[in-house]
Amino acid sequence: MDFSDAFRIVNLAVGALMIVGAAFHLHWTISAIVTSVYIIIFGLATVLLEFQIPPQVARYASFLFSFVGRGVFYIFVGSLLFADGTMDKIIGTLVGAIGIVYVVLEFVPSIEPPQNMREADGGWGAEQV
Repeated sequence: MDFSDAFRIVNLAVGALMIVGAAFHLHWTISAIVTSVYIIIFGLATVLLEFQIPPQVARYASFLFSFVGRGVFYIFVGSLLFADGTMDKIIGTLVGAIGIVYVVLEFVPSIEPPQNMREADGGWGAEQV
């Protein structure tokens, strides 16, 4: 089954949620500002990966090209977003829940990764020495 378009929409939505969540996460402390900047960068990277995959990303962030890797990444960002405010908790929970679904999808053999995840996937041990 090919759900590439559905995965693209979900990934774009998660990237947008990361950016919006970073705005809600922003408080005027150094740690919140630094965390928000990182979450915005992660959100922009998530959105941009749906349109173009730079070779450096495929080499140094290859975990983003598997369901488990992307799922754990979304769970990580969701946990960063899960802070004091109500919107922080809602957005953090949504991003984390999508991450859990992605991890589970790795173990469903009838669902293949979307095309943009297969293009950069060289498999285990595919690094060039």
